Amino acid sequence: MLGFLNLDKPFDWTSHDCVAKTRRLLGIKKIGHAGTLDPAATGVLPIAIGKSTRLLQYLPSNKAYKATIRLGMQTTTDDLQGDVIQQDAISELNLETVARALKQFQGKIEQIPPSYSAIQVDGKRLYDLARKGEKVEAPVRSVEIFSIDILEWREGSFPELDVNIACGAGTYIRAIARDLGAILETGGTLAALQRTVSSGFNLADSITLTELEAKLKTDDFQPMAADAPLKHLSERTLTGNEPRRWCQGQKISLDEQVSEIVRVYNEQRLFLGIGELKEQLLIPRMVLEAAS
Repeated sequence: MLGFLNLDKPFDWTSHDCVAKTRRLLGIKKIGHAGTLDPAATGVLPIAIGKSTRLLQYLPSNKAYKATIRLGMQTTTDDLQGDVIQQDAISELNLETVARALKQFQGKIEQIPPSYSAIQVDGKRLYDLARKGEKVEAPVRSVEIFSIDILEWREGSFPELDVNIACGAGTYIRAIARDLGAILETGGTLAALQRTVSSGFNLADSITLTELEAKLKTDDFQPMAADAPLKHLSERTLTGNEPRRWCQGQKISLDEQVSEIVRVYNEQRLFLGIGELKEQLLIPRMVLEAAS
């Protein structure tokens, strides 16, 4: 079996938990995932099955989230899973002020990841160092926020803001909540997070682990095609004996000057794998299927 599973990750499960559960359900050892989600986050977790794990590196990187930001509170983890550092009821804060501050997060920005994150410093995970009480400053990284749309504003002593965020890879939504609170001088933390888009997969097309288990019991589960999330790549079709030669590792001459990564098919539309166009050659980079 090969292909992809668009999983709706449940609350309080790690991404590793989901992979382990999927392995048991499918009876397949070779399972991988794209884009780790924190245990407190839910939503789209792309799962690669069998040889499709080799395609994970070629998936698109853009992501989207629905997030709830709570103001007036700051925690050690920048979400509700951590210890409260400060908590002060807010007497005066309006949506107009918050919306103005949010504009500072759109476009390419510099971001410091949360102390409790999987980023490595000197070979050690930040969350491991944080749990030991060691204070290590996370390296600043450049990320891109394509859009932040306000969905709802709830007033109160600790007002909450629901937003949709579309962003590039490596963006920490917890850091946005923390930094928004810093700009407003109120403190801020992430109260809820759901990933709605990841690596070419959408929440509307996802299934839960419970639904997966039910489909397997009725023999009704079919993984998504291995090339389904790769539509952002151009495609090339090989003819004659070219598919067999290419799948054997040979370079195929093409009359093209472009340099890019492409999907490769035979004339019967069988997805053969990933190639690189370079110097008028189609070079095999990942052969998924053998061609006769």
